[in-house]
Amino acid sequence: MTFSIVARSADGRAHGVAVASKFLGVGSAVPAAEADVGALATQSYANLAYRPQGLALLRTGVDAAGVVAGLTAADPGRTQRQLGVVGRDGAGATFTGAECMDWAGGRAGDGYAIQGNILAGEQVVAEMERAWLAGDPDAELADRLLAALLAGDRTGGDRRGRQSAALLVVERDRGYGGTGDVAVDLRVDDHTDPVVELSRLRELHRLYFGRPDPDTLLELAGPLAVEVADRLAGLGYAQPDLSSRPDLSTQPHLDAALRAWAGVENLEERLVPGRIDPLVLRQLRGNE
Repeated sequence: MTFSIVARSADGRAHGVAVASKFLGVGSAVPAAEADVGALATQSYANLAYRPQGLALLRTGVDAAGVVAGLTAADPGRTQRQLGVVGRDGAGATFTGAECMDWAGGRAGDGYAIQGNILAGEQVVAEMERAWLAGDPDAELADRLLAALLAGDRTGGDRRGRQSAALLVVERDRGYGGTGDVAVDLRVDDHTDPVVELSRLRELHRLYFGRPDPDTLLELAGPLAVEVADRLAGLGYAQPDLSSRPDLSTQPHLDAALRAWAGVENLEERLVPGRIDPLVLRQLRGNE
């Protein structure tokens, strides 16, 4: 009743899970991940104990295949379980119990594991694998996971229909404000087209929580600084003498006004003193 991909980024820094199902709130049950440790998906009559137990095994250095073997050997309900695991390095591992409902199965390789049950057919996991392997290794893990999930969804996905989807990615210090490790945690709990909706949420997440690209940042100087100051003033974020200075490139009042506005707009992750992210500028120009 679920299809998922568990994977690691090419540089080994990020681990994550993307999953979809005809099941309410699949993100609350299937995925688990820990920075610098690994990730897993438990599904088909999911055994939620697999999540802490599997991460504990990965933490001690057990490889993905060993985690699958250890978890399923100790589980009397293993014939109805499905599991995918990826560790710090090496191949991923997938398991499908003999009593999982057709079509059920999985594929695994270096840094990934793909699995599904009650699917439209084997083509679902095959297309997910193709999309994963064809992806840009340098792309963000969240985007590669989502691309694979979309491929499976477009190939038929869960043969019972659609209801929920989720995307979880962890990476050391890549959470909000650099104070946590959860880089992406998005869920669509009940929707007629959950994977597409998850894609929409991913774009919002990129806008609000993505880090600015240093190569695209614009200097807050000259006419651009004056424009930004005027727009902020028009929105009620004026600072003393803000627009009267001929050179605002090092004007701390401008940074303060921009920071105040960005905090209200939830764009604070994209701020860099003395410069402005083009995405932030676009949002500011759209708030006239």
